[in-house]
Amino acid sequence: MTDNIHPIFEQLVQRQEREDRLRQHSKVLWLTGLSGSGKSTIAKGLERKLFQEGYYPQVLDGDNIRSGISNNLSFSSDDRRENIRRIAEVSRLYLDSGIICINSFISPTFAMRKMAKEIIGKGDFVEIYINAPLEVCESRDVKGLYAKARQGKIKGFTGIDAPYEAPESPQLEIRTDELSLAASVEKIYNYITPIIAHNR
Repeated sequence: MTDNIHPIFEQLVQRQEREDRLRQHSKVLWLTGLSGSGKSTIAKGLERKLFQEGYYPQVLDGDNIRSGISNNLSFSSDDRRENIRRIAEVSRLYLDSGIICINSFISPTFAMRKMAKEIIGKGDFVEIYINAPLEVCESRDVKGLYAKARQGKIKGFTGIDAPYEAPESPQLEIRTDELSLAASVEKIYNYITPIIAHNR
């Protein structure tokens, strides 16, 4: 099967050329944390901030991906891993396009995030731990998911009956029980600006 596949990546406009045109260095910002920790809200705020400052960002969010490219996957361990693999591959396409990709996914295990980092490339993968205590995440349960998990209506829910393996050495940690949304976005923006700035 693979004998009939002949990638033409080297024949296309290269990442460096695209970054020069967009005047930014593309990176993948991987926001990981429990449901309700604030990942999606921060991702949206950061995307808006970057766009207003003249950058070209793109958010990939769990629910959006699940309604499209991964709409045929369940929440089994194997399917969750496949979901992250697909996200990482899409992220690499954005990376090669010169885009700053902001990913908002629970990605609960070390192994999942390691796989994503290997696909994307260590030097382009920025792991950001969006950290809030479980009780705080439950108090923000706007989707009612924690309540359903506690009632046994949802099985394998991260933080309740499935583990979340917190990053041990993230490039950045955001404590959303201590920082406001604006402060969280600003902290990430200030951290990544030296990484993505391109002769501005």
